[in-house]
Amino acid sequence: SERKGRKAVIYFFPKADTPGCTQESIDFNRLRSAFEKAGTAILGVSADPVPAQEKFKTKHGLAFPLGSDTTHAMLKAYGVWGEKGMYGRKFMGVHRVSYLLDAKGRVAKVWPKVKVPGHADEVLSAAKALK
Repeated sequence: SERKGRKAVIYFFPKADTPGCTQESIDFNRLRSAFEKAGTAILGVSADPVPAQEKFKTKHGLAFPLGSDTTHAMLKAYGVWGEKGMYGRKFMGVHRVSYLLDAKGRVAKVWPKVKVPGHADEVLSAAKALK
């Protein structure tokens, strides 16, 4: 409700303080003033517990909120919780997906298979273009 009337980017990331998630978060943080100028709030969400999120946020000086969804309710609602695979092993986890919401809270754009390099810049461009 505090973001009502503003655009928002919600980026879902697999695990706090891992290389890709750290870089993605640092990239969004680096661009946060540009996102502010574009009227767009930033929210990062993972299944990590609150203490892990707070440690991650403090360690990297992140100046935007991080959401903790240990119940996976939001992750499932956004379709980012699901089966993953690594080295032939299957497991459940968070897929790296980003959503751009318009000022009415509607999904304006989705990045379903995020590649970290350049992603935050791409989301910023989309946010600036969104009226």
